[in-house]
Formats: sequence, structure tokens, C-alpha cells
Amino acid sequence: MKRRGEQSEDNATLIAMETNLESNYGSITMNAPVMPRDRNVFSDGSTRVDFVLVWEEPHCSSKEESTGGNLAHLRWREEFLNRLTHSGLLQEQKEVLQTKKKIFFVLLSAPWSVLCYYAEEISLRVPLQVVTAPIVNWSEQILSQLSLPSPLSQDVPNPPPDYYTCQFRTNKLQRFLGSDDKDTFFNTTQRHQVLYEILARTPYGSVKDGEVGIDRLLNEQVFTAAYPLHEGDYHPPSPPGPPESLGLRQILYVYWAQWSCWRRYQPLDHIREYFGEKIALYFAWLGFYTGWLLPASIVGTVIFLFGFWLVATDVPAKEVCDSGNSFIMCPICNICSYWNYSSICVTYKTGLLFDNGGTVFLSVFMSLWAVTFLEYWKRSCSALSHRWDCSDFQDIEERPRPEFTAMAPMTMRNPVTGAEEPYFPENKRFRRILTGCMVIIIMIVVVLMFLIGIILYRTILSIIIYKSEHSFLTFSAGKIASLSGSVLNLLVILMLSKVYTTLAHILTRWEMHRTQTKYEDMFILKVFIFQFVNFYSSPVYIAFFKGRFVGYPGNYYTLFGVRNEDCGAGGCLIELAQEMLVIMVGKQLINNIQEFIIPKLRSWWQKKKMSPRLKEVKEEKAQEAQGEQQQEEEVSPWEADYQLLVCEGLFSEYLEMVIQFGFITIFVAACPLAPLFALINNWVETRLDAQKFVTEYRRPVVERAQDIGIWFPILQFITHMAVLSNAFLIAFTSSFVPRLYYRYTRDNTLSGYINFTLATSPRSYNQQHQNTTCRYLGFRHENGEYLPEFFHLLAIQLGFVIIFEHVVFFIGGMIDMMVPDIPEEVEMKIKREHYMAKEALAENQALGKTIIPGSKDAFSSDVRWRGARPSPTQSDSPPPNLKEIAEETDTSGSC
Repeated sequence: MKRRGEQSEDNATLIAMETNLESNYGSITMNAPVMPRDRNVFSDGSTRVDFVLVWEEPHCSSKEESTGGNLAHLRWREEFLNRLTHSGLLQEQKEVLQTKKKIFFVLLSAPWSVLCYYAEEISLRVPLQVVTAPIVNWSEQILSQLSLPSPLSQDVPNPPPDYYTCQFRTNKLQRFLGSDDKDTFFNTTQRHQVLYEILARTPYGSVKDGEVGIDRLLNEQVFTAAYPLHEGDYHPPSPPGPPESLGLRQILYVYWAQWSCWRRYQPLDHIREYFGEKIALYFAWLGFYTGWLLPASIVGTVIFLFGFWLVATDVPAKEVCDSGNSFIMCPICNICSYWNYSSICVTYKTGLLFDNGGTVFLSVFMSLWAVTFLEYWKRSCSALSHRWDCSDFQDIEERPRPEFTAMAPMTMRNPVTGAEEPYFPENKRFRRILTGCMVIIIMIVVVLMFLIGIILYRTILSIIIYKSEHSFLTFSAGKIASLSGSVLNLLVILMLSKVYTTLAHILTRWEMHRTQTKYEDMFILKVFIFQFVNFYSSPVYIAFFKGRFVGYPGNYYTLFGVRNEDCGAGGCLIELAQEMLVIMVGKQLINNIQEFIIPKLRSWWQKKKMSPRLKEVKEEKAQEAQGEQQQEEEVSPWEADYQLLVCEGLFSEYLEMVIQFGFITIFVAACPLAPLFALINNWVETRLDAQKFVTEYRRPVVERAQDIGIWFPILQFITHMAVLSNAFLIAFTSSFVPRLYYRYTRDNTLSGYINFTLATSPRSYNQQHQNTTCRYLGFRHENGEYLPEFFHLLAIQLGFVIIFEHVVFFIGGMIDMMVPDIPEEVEMKIKREHYMAKEALAENQALGKTIIPGSKDAFSSDVRWRGARPSPTQSDSPPPNLKEIAEETDTSGSC
């Protein structure tokens, strides 16, 4: 295979290691029994299948009809496969007959020379030495300090070993671990990465027109599928053997994807070994988040139960229920009649379950909980990224996207690596980003228009129901209108989400971002801005705007001729709790049903379309009639995987959890049970996602990642919004501040509080309505002007907001300062590895047993008195030529 340019010999010396270890790098099984034979091979029984391309054709005789009348697809496909052959890939084609169509499978394999070349191109990391330092879970550490056994731990067989790694260099091959076996030196996921890199950057037509890469061919329906193969079946063998004999996919199914594992730690290292760092980091974050929801749900549930005690002892609640005909309330709409305040006794008491004194404590707790959660996730993420060799991935190692590489019109030297790379002008990208921002603004306006429509819907529906003759419907007109409006709002949210996500994909691809991380970050940012408005606009309206611009009897404000919405009889907070539960819990139920039922239906339909059972076209049909008929017929691995569903990525999974995080932090003052519902959902979500990836999805191509990307800054933004939102909710929406004001200025027992909160209708209004006096919520004179108490309360509410957010932000800042982003042991390990790499340049042959000890952690050295240190056996000073060797190594790009 011809290289892009001849590579000069690199004289720098890497770390000299022993390569004759008991286990090699390509296998995750250490000293395990004999595994079942590998069926992911060519017909010769030895060439490994690294990737599969698939297309379908109808049963037709002519060549033109066989391509569906699209000769361009045939030309593109032939050109693409020819270029793959020129790239050095091995191919083998399989043809499968069905009743109405033929399915063609192209099996691809990368020979050793291709693997080595592209391993350098994409900076694959390969092992130098096994790291045997113990790995302890954070919650397991806490339980061990309390001398308690961990009920969450489980013994998962064949743990993937941790390695001290370095970027692959062909001329340093002998220095790497397992280099004596070319078949297993590159593990399965690394071979997939190499194949996908080739497929993504190979052109099939005009590069200027963007006719590059397998993704474009899939969009054009030239190929129907492109995927790497799973490693065997996920079902454990029968009869069952020892756990060590299970394959990696079987281990993930038995110890992770089954429902019985709901209370166990996730085998993150196994997940990373099979699916890659990006997917493993998602499940690590999901498990970490779910674990932290446990204390939040306990506190929220206690606060909610505290409300039951308040219901039985609350003086204003008794006043409402015992008021009889004392408080005749003004009509809630223009055609409605007067009503007694005592009729909302049950509703008022229900509101106390969500609006009580514990709300303030819960809001402060959840704000500090969110800050602390993010700080400790940063620590866990830094430890995982270091253990999985991704600490410097985005800054140094990440290469341009293959699509960007093929379509960028210019080249430019990378200031970090010095390599010549494709380049897209920043001023053009900036103009395209501005265009995308305009589209986002337009879509946000559309969301607000739908919100106004739902507001009008609730008002008009309540009037229509009130006009009906059914007494029960008339009494519950407001509740029915509010609940149905919440359900309608949920349906509108889900519909707009689908439309905008597709639009955001098109805009982000058009902006031509250099790296995959930047591409995904910009796509996520676009969608999140829209989804933030889409999901939270209605709760924000109910929490902070509904009932604020109503007016008073005789002077009501209107919107498009319809009287503005007022809060229900129980207040806006209970309506906010209802809206939040409908949207959050309803969305979670819909998503879980979709994730549980739809993949199974789609998988069933996919298999039904491929029935009767696929039969390969054999070149020698005479042999098939004899011995092969006696054997049990098995579906080939590429056929079995073709029946599975396409992996849709992690975007929707992250978005669902981040929207949930916003609900349980921004609006937790309205619903203390939100963390509990989130915890239950996440327990289910983890197993559903695990089952999808292990059993229902085709195997995704491994992607590396340093962290969870732009989702972390988004979570930080939500945390800051939550502090402000909870402060305003408590001050202006709940009854906490008015009750506190009345307690200290009027009556400590809150006797007479209900009469204090009700204003009397103006005389002019009473004369127009048969001289009937009525009451309404507000602090106004009989002429409609505000009372002094209104301005007193307003000042106290604003002061409460300022004090609340300053105290919470101050404590959150202190937590941020006290909790380091990188754990001390990880930071020490990083420094030691850098130091030992430099020492290896001078003493590379003597390093084999000193870089990372086998059974003892090198970073927990014993403390000695200064005078008791043993004298060194040799001089501590480096050799004279260390500086020259180090400079030579730095310029050559070794580790």
C-alpha cells in the first residue's frame, strides 16, 4: 500500500517492555477456558470481518431494473468499492436470496499493513505495561469507611486490564505489549475504528460536491447498512459453563442488561472495552447521577410527608374549610357565577402538600445538591478519562472529522501538532452560525405562539364546559381545562422536538465544524436552546406570569379579547406541580414505553421482512445437498446483525436526562416528589438502555471521548438557573413570604390569614351585579388601588430573592473551592507517569518493574523520618545526554 509520504526513521527510544505476558492485549479474557470458535471470519476461516456493507436489490433480470432504475447508485457503489480495494482492504461478497429481493453483504477486512498505517494516522493508543492499581467505587469507599459491606457490588468475570499506553508508532512496534501476535495486537474495537476512518474519508464521486464517505452513501440509499459485527450471541451457553468462559457480550448481558442487576454497580470497564469510551462515559454519568438522586429523593419525600402533618394542623386550612358562606368569591370568568371559598377545602389542603415551610429548605438543599453533584462528577470523570487514556484526547489527539477532511476547501498547518490539515475559513463558518441562530429564534417564536394558543385553549374550554348543563363538569371546569391543556402541551412539545432536531442536524452539518466533538457540541447547543424553551416555557408561565396580570373586578385585563387567566382556587403552585408532573412524568412514561416496545416491534418487523429465512447462494450447490443438510442451519453473524436496529447514538439519551435534571432543580419548590420520580425512572432507564445496546442495536463504531462534552456546561447553566428560579418561586408564587409577614406583623397563630389575603370588590362593580359584594385574592382597596401591605410584601420578596441567591451561590462557591476537580491520587498518578516516561529515556532497560508496581500502589508510599531514608544504590543525577534524547523524542512524537 502506498503511503501519503515516506516516514523518516525515528530514533527515539520508547519504554522497553517484556512482551511475553500471560495475556495479550487483544483479548479481555485472562486465563479463561477455551472460547467458542469465532464466526466473524471470511470463507477461508481465518480472515477477520472488521466491517460489513449491505445493499438490497429486487429480483430482476436486467441490470438497470436490478438497481431500481438508478444507475447513479450503481456507479457510486462500484466506484466506492473499487477505491476501498485500492486502499488495501480485503473484500468478500455474500449474496442472500429472499422471495422478493436479494441482499448483498460485502465483508471488509483490514490487513496488517493497513492497520499499522491508519493506527498512526488516527493516533490509536496501544499498551506498554499493565497497571494493577486497585479501582474502588466512590460509594464503596464510603461504605468501607463505615465498615459496611456494599450491597451494590458484584464480581464480574474477566475484568479488562488497565494499561499504561502510548500512541502507536510502526517503527517502535517491538516496544509495545503483545506485538509478537499480529492477529490480536489491535483489539476488535480498534480495527473497527480503522475501518470506519477509511469508509468515512473514501470518495465515490466529486469531492467538491461532497460525494465522500459512507454516511452520505447511506443517506442516498446507495447502501442500506454499514456496521461492525457483534462478538457472538448475547445469550449465555446452555448448559452453562464457568463465568470465565463467557464472551464479552454475554458478560454484559448477564451482569448488566438484565433487570435483576438494577441494584448493582455497572461494569464500566467491560462497557468501555466493548462499546468504547463515549458510551461508557454516558453510562458512568447516568449511574453517578442516579446514585446522587437517592438522597435528594429521600429529602423530597420527607418534605412531602411533612405536608400531611401541616394539612391536619394548619390554621388557614381550617379557616377555609369552616368558613361556610363567609367568603363569597367573585366569578372566575365573565359568564361564571359567584362561589363559596369553602368549596375549595380539599384543593387548598392538597396545595399544602406542595407549598409548605419545608419548601425553602428543599430549594436550598437541591441547589447545593446540584452544585456538589457536578463538582464530584468532575472528579469521577477525570479519574475515568485518565484510566481510559482520554485525558488529552480533545486537546491533542482528536483529528478532523472525515467528512470535514474530504470537503474542506483549504489546508492549514495545525499549530499544536504541526501537521498539514484541512481548513474551513472562520468568517464563512461565523456567517453560517449566525444563520443558524436566526433559525433558532424563529423556532422559539413558534413555540411561544403555541404557548399562547394553549393559554387561550384553557380559557375557552373552561367557558365551554361551564356553559354545559352537567353539574360535575361545571364544578370541575378549571381542573379539566388545566389538565387537558397540560396533556396538549406535552403533545405539542414532542411534535416540535422532532421537527427541530432534524433541522438542527442540517444546520450543523452545513456549518462545517472541524472535529466530531465540536460538531456534536454545536448540534447539542442548538437543540438544547430550543428544547429549554420548548419544555420549560409553560411551567415558567404558570410559575411567574399566570395570575399576575389579571386586574380586579370591573377592570379585568384581556388577551385577544379573552380575559387573562387567573390562578386556580388552590393557587398557582399546585397548578405548576400538576403541569410539571404531566410533562416530566408523562414524557418519561412515553419515552420508556417507546424504548421498551418500539425497538421490539421494529426488530420483529425487521425479522418478518427478512423471512422466509435467508439462504446464502452457494457456489457449489452439489455439496450443499449432502453433509451440510445434516447440520443445524445457522444464520451467519452479518445476517443476524442486519436484523438488528441501527444505533441512534446518545443524543436523545443525554437530552432526556438533562431535561429531567432541569425539572428536579429549577421547579423542585413546586413538587418535592420530582427527585423520587426521577430516581425510579433512571433505574428503569439504565436497564432499558443496556438492553438496547446489548441485544437490540447493531454494534456502534467505537468513539473516544474525554468527558460528556457540552452537556456539562449545560448542567452548570441549569444549576444557576435553578437557584434563581427557586428563589422567585418561594418569594412570589408560594405563600411562604405572605404567611411569614402575617405571622410577624399580625398574628403568630395565623388566625385571620385568609381574610387578610382577600380583597373586596369595588362598589362600581357591585352596583353592576345586583349590589352583591364579593371577594378576590389580592391586596387592594375597595377602589382597586394597592394597599401598603402589597408594597411591604414586594420589598420583602425582593429582599428574600437577593439573600437566597447570594447565600446559595456563596456556599456553592465554597464547595467548588474545597472540592478539587482532579482527585489527589489521580493527579499524583499523572505526574508520576510523566516522570517515569522521562526517566525511561535514560534507563529504558531498567524500567520494566519500576514504572507501575504490580501489587502495591506506587502512590501510597510509606512515611519515613527524614534521617531514615535508605541511600541510593546509584547516582540520582541523570546521564549527560538526557536532554538531547528528550529533545529528539519530543520532535519525533513518541509518548
